[in-house]
Order: sequence, then C-alpha cells, then structure tokens
Amino acid sequence: MHPDAPLVVDIDLSILGQPSERFWEYEKQIRAEYVWVEQSIFAAKRSEILERFLARPRIYNNGLFFDRRELQARDNLRASIQRLRRSSPS
Repeated sequence: MHPDAPLVVDIDLSILGQPSERFWEYEKQIRAEYVWVEQSIFAAKRSEILERFLARPRIYNNGLFFDRRELQARDNLRASIQRLRRSSPS
C-alpha cells in the first residue's frame, strides 16, 4: 500500500464529517445517483454501508481528520441510518 493511501481515503470520507446540512445534501445526491434502485433495497444496502463505517474504531486514520471530523461523522452516520430505517418498511 502506498504511504499516502490512508490520507487519500480520509479525504474521500471527509464528506461524512461535514456539517449536517452539507452531509444531507450529499445523501440526497447519493440517492439521486441510485434512483433506479427500489427504496427498500436502497435503504437496506445504504444502511449496511454506513453501519460498517460506524463500526470502525476510527473512521479517519489521519489525526487532523480524526480530531476535526470524527464526532460529526458519527453523528451524521447515526442520523442517516435512523432515517433510512424509517423510510423502509420492515
């Protein structure tokens, strides 16, 4: 693995730790990208993906990203998972 790979991943995941307004805009963009997927399937699979990030001991490898984004990312992920679960019939 290239030594810069963890930083590149953190940059890619930085959207998860943005203020909630920007995060929800991003979530709408993701849904629009997958508009062709039935809502119940989308909600189930998107929840699985977000839960894997939430289950990590740390979302961000880089200390600066961790310090600045980790708590907000976890809040955003929990909120999105809750919303997805509500939007999908059980």
